Amino acid sequence: MRWQLIAAALALPACCAAQGPACGCGQNPAPPPHRALDPYGGVPEDLRPFSKFTKPYYENYTTSPEYNGAAADVRTVPASAVTEVPIAFLGPIEDNKDSPLGISMLHGAQLAIDEANARGGYCGRPFRLKIHNDAATWGASSNEIVKMIYDEKVWAMLGSISADSTHIALRVSLRAELPIVNSAATDPTIPETIIPWLLTSIQDDRVQSYTLARRIYTDLGLKHVALLRVNERYGRFGILKFKDASRRLGHPIVLEQKFQPSATTFKHQLEVIADSDVDAIVLWADAPAAGTILKEMRALGMKQPVFGAARVIGEGLLENAGAAAEGLEAVYPFDPNRDDPAWLAFQKRFEAAYHTHTDLFSSMSFDTMNILLGAICRAGLNRGGIRNALYSIESYKGVTGEMIFDPNAKNMAPMFLGKVHNGRWSFRRYSMQKPYAAVGAAGVEYNGPHTALTAGAHRKIALFGPGAEALAPALSGQGYEVVGINSETAWGKASNELVKLIYDPDVIGIVATSRDSAHLAEQLAVKARIPVVAISSDHTLTSTNIPWIFRLEPGTSPADAIRCLKDADTLAAGSRDSIRSEFASGTMLAGRFAFTSTGELRQ
Repeated sequence: MRWQLIAAALALPACCAAQGPACGCGQNPAPPPHRALDPYGGVPEDLRPFSKFTKPYYENYTTSPEYNGAAADVRTVPASAVTEVPIAFLGPIEDNKDSPLGISMLHGAQLAIDEANARGGYCGRPFRLKIHNDAATWGASSNEIVKMIYDEKVWAMLGSISADSTHIALRVSLRAELPIVNSAATDPTIPETIIPWLLTSIQDDRVQSYTLARRIYTDLGLKHVALLRVNERYGRFGILKFKDASRRLGHPIVLEQKFQPSATTFKHQLEVIADSDVDAIVLWADAPAAGTILKEMRALGMKQPVFGAARVIGEGLLENAGAAAEGLEAVYPFDPNRDDPAWLAFQKRFEAAYHTHTDLFSSMSFDTMNILLGAICRAGLNRGGIRNALYSIESYKGVTGEMIFDPNAKNMAPMFLGKVHNGRWSFRRYSMQKPYAAVGAAGVEYNGPHTALTAGAHRKIALFGPGAEALAPALSGQGYEVVGINSETAWGKASNELVKLIYDPDVIGIVATSRDSAHLAEQLAVKARIPVVAISSDHTLTSTNIPWIFRLEPGTSPADAIRCLKDADTLAAGSRDSIRSEFASGTMLAGRFAFTSTGELRQ
């Protein structure tokens, strides 16, 4: 079988360096603390059922699920008694429309296994992934799960994408007492079974729906929304929470249209929606279908804004939609554009191992498998102990970012909101909570002292970031000297050099080329009153009401950032506060960049 060949290929030794701490070999098995969170999932008051009318006398899922069995009392198997530590993988890797997603998930899990083995595995014993195909039929999936538990004697399982198969695995785990980690299935009913053997690392459809509802109804003020979703469990269950949120916020869904998973055209559904005169459309679909929907929608002359669940973002969306994707917004578990070193290093290792880019399924699977491996290392070879270790986790920082787990071992971290602009995605943190204040909504102003001091004829620009000193000479010219300061040297030394430079009156501004260098430059700018152009995905740079920083997206060249400063200097005649004013005015700089007063690019 083809997937068996995949398994054989994945079993090859890892080609990358070990990452992360060594295994603790069961030296720290601690019982999980009893935890409580009210309301369930941290749901905002205005999105809770009947919140306008009454408070229920009892609410489910607000405390840690009880486990009173004896699994943790079973003898922990010593490492010396095993030759390997088998862990099951269940995902659609063959004869399934979701096979590309399943293979991506498999790659992420295998990379985590390979890197753990490169660190020494479990006390010198390798972790071994036992790969099982999810054929998306109840009988076949249940047979695979029974086989992995009773024949292969796995210690835990990761999977699946299908909510149906994950529900089946949960029922089996209740009988067999098998820990399961879920990185892809978003059905909100999965953790609501009160089966205490599951950890879910991806934000479910409840969090996704409530986040979209907050954006659409509270933030944008839209009122009449149509749903377009795939006619399978992912779509049927996914949109239920959005419909609930719409009704609770006073704007019931106008209409709902559905399409078959095999559909290649959506004109009929779109024509029905066009006749309804809605303000917006919400998609619950995979990326290729979403791309085609957008293209056909714009061809019909429909101009409504479109919003989507997390699976809308992926390979095939921009390729199918082209320019029709402009303005699309969708929620996502993390920011794939950020310049965090751990994330960038993971991308490089993954692409070197599998010659393809990371995506939602590979990245979440990698982090989730590492969560599981860490639990095994803490608890030892004992299923009950592994379960306890999983339910002891309150937060986890992986390559995808920070996860926050509620008492049901379900990730409830705020999501990111992605938007397509000029054919590229940009992301910002966006919570389902209703904001009590809109920081920077009225713009950011500078009310400090103005200076008539103007740079001399020999103007300078500070370039601060990794490798800046080597880059600077090639960027100098036309009346400007670019002075580079490397940020990867000792932090104290780098900051001292930057402080000395920016107090030179001939320096008109700073270009910071990484997240860390941008944050330091921002703090110095407050004191020195000097404009900063930051190349970073970190939106927190512009969320603090500091009027001196202006953010460009990752991938922007330092040369373009320097051109922005040069253009602003030409228009402002050289004083730093007037240069800042040119940035904040929305003037087009370097022929393509215009900023708001908050420091973000104009959309």
